[in-house]
Order: sequence, then C-alpha cells, then structure tokens
Amino acid sequence: MGKLAFLFPGQGSQYPGMGKELADKYPAARSVFTEADQALGFSVSDLCFTGSEDSLKLTANTQPAILTVSVAAYRVLAEKGVRPDFVAGHSLGEYSALVAAGALEFADAVRLVRRRGEYMQSAVPEGVGAMAAILGLAPVQVAELCRKAAGGQVVAPANLNSPEQTVISGDAAAVKHAVELASASGAKRAVMLAVSAPFHSALMLPAQQQHDVDLRKTTFQTLRVPLVTNVDAEIITSGDEARESLIRMVTLPVRWEESIRELVEQGVNTFVEVGPGRVLTGLLRQIDRSVHVFNVEDEKSLNSTLERLAQAQSEAAET
Repeated sequence: MGKLAFLFPGQGSQYPGMGKELADKYPAARSVFTEADQALGFSVSDLCFTGSEDSLKLTANTQPAILTVSVAAYRVLAEKGVRPDFVAGHSLGEYSALVAAGALEFADAVRLVRRRGEYMQSAVPEGVGAMAAILGLAPVQVAELCRKAAGGQVVAPANLNSPEQTVISGDAAAVKHAVELASASGAKRAVMLAVSAPFHSALMLPAQQQHDVDLRKTTFQTLRVPLVTNVDAEIITSGDEARESLIRMVTLPVRWEESIRELVEQGVNTFVEVGPGRVLTGLLRQIDRSVHVFNVEDEKSLNSTLERLAQAQSEAAET
C-alpha cells in the first residue's frame, strides 16, 4: 500500500443531522461536540443534529459545524489506529486538517472559524457578491472569460477544483456575465451557487484583515503530519507557514487540483475524505481515477473504510 492522505471538506458539504450517528456511538466523537459547545457558548451539537438546512447555510454556522463534524470523524479514525501520512483540506477544511496535524487546538480552531464566518458574512452586503460553478471548460479558459466579463468589477477563479470544474467569485453582475459567456463558450454547465458571500475573491479583503488579527493571536505548533496548502499547493510543516496560508486563503483561490496532484507525486495512492458529504470524493475522481478514495461521515462509511483499508494493507503485505 502506498501513502495515505486525509482530506477535509469545506462549505457546501453540510447537511441536517450530520455527525449525530458518530456522536451517539463513539465517546471520542461526542467529546468533540461537547468541546465545541463549550468553546462557542452555544450548541453546535443541536445545530448539526437537529438544525434546519437554512440555519446550517449561514456562513457563521456552517464553518464551525463542518469543522466539528470533521474533527469528530477524525478522532474516531485516530482511535481506531488509522494515521495519515499527509493531510489537506478544501478551504475551511484546512482548519480541520491543521487540527488533525496537531498544529492547532480544536477549541481555538472552532472559535477562529466562527468569527471567520461572521467576518465573511459582513464583508460584502448580501446580494452584492456571488459565486458560480463552471463545468466542462479548462481552468485557463475560465480565467480568460472572467477577464472579459469583469468590466471594471471583480470576478476571478476562486476554486480550481478539477480539470472539469472551476468555481468563480466576485461582484454579482460580473459573475453573472461570466456565466453567460461560459454558456456561450460551450461549458457543460454554468450555474450560480447558493452562497452568502463571494469567497476567495478580492472582495473578501476586509474579512482577511480582521481574521489576520485573530490568527496572529493564536498559537500554532509544528505540524506532526505534513499538510498541502490551498494557496500554494505546497507541503508545509511549520506553524508559521500554516498561519500565513490561512490568512492569504481568504482572498486567494483554492488550488485543489494542484494540491491533489502534489499528494499523488508524494506517493499517496489512498485518500479518505473525513467529514460530511462526498464532495471531495467526486472531485478526486475527476482529477485521478487511478487512486483509491474512501470517506468517513457515519457508522456505515466508517466501517466500510476501515475494512477496505485493512484489506489494502494485507494485500500490500502479500506482494
């Protein structure tokens, strides 16, 4: 068996009831929810287990909720003795990855992302910014369409997710114009996304400046597991590099396809998506179909992943 990487999801992976099964069955998961509730002074548990889809969609709620479910799933895997060789997280997921790597205390991380969500929410008035997904055009084509659509406004690639999928972000009118150009240029799909702010764009600068202050007050340790950053798609191991990456990430694009290719180059051939949903699993299949990909978000997926990892190990031992 080659190397193993844990991938942690970002916004858009949330759903009502997420994490409840793991918390009910595993004390290691339950304690993460308890810690989040105490750190924030409100019930993240209730938000995840019984909250509505609408309340989970609010950025200031989404970010701590996904982080908590992801870390809960990670703690159960760790308790079962599954340790990654590398970690990476998609946007918000980089915080979960840093907690897993031992660089950031969970209580610090959950408070940071709660405030990060609030800053992002207030950086741009609702309706002023937007995001859209462009499918079936090469990333360079999408970047060129954004340049044509800008007209003095902000619109640029925000998530370079796979060869097939680029998400763009910026001023609503410019994003809509880029969507129209993409459709006319033969995109398979070009759709506006139901998000509350134009993430990973220059419009997020006020949020970046506020978040910078919080991050500089937070202690970051040396990583016990190397991490591939969103902003540079490069491997880091120092706490200072981790902090700088999180600061820059607020306004810069997520270089996800490059991050995955870097992990494959490092010898990773097995990936586990740790946390709610299977968004990253889908993207991974678009990037490299030769690798193994599993996920852990509930009891069934946990057992299936543990079984398949054990099987892969025994097969590797036989060869």
